[in-house]
Amino acid sequence: MLKHDCGSCHGLPPKGGLGPSLMPEALIDKRDDLLLDAIQNGRAGTAMPPWRAFLTVDETGWLIQRLRQP
Repeated sequence: MLKHDCGSCHGLPPKGGLGPSLMPEALIDKRDDLLLDAIQNGRAGTAMPPWRAFLTVDETGWLIQRLRQP
């Protein structure tokens, strides 16, 4: 999913593209709850769609932890 879905906008590696960088150093000052909200509910006024129809909250939490790994 990270490569195919997230990578299509955030780049491969996810250093940014249409969406911002998802590299660990870019997320260091972002709280997990804010990232979870952005993934689950999308970002109004941007190309970021809501993923809640496809990912549970637990799956989203796992994804956030994976993104934080170097």
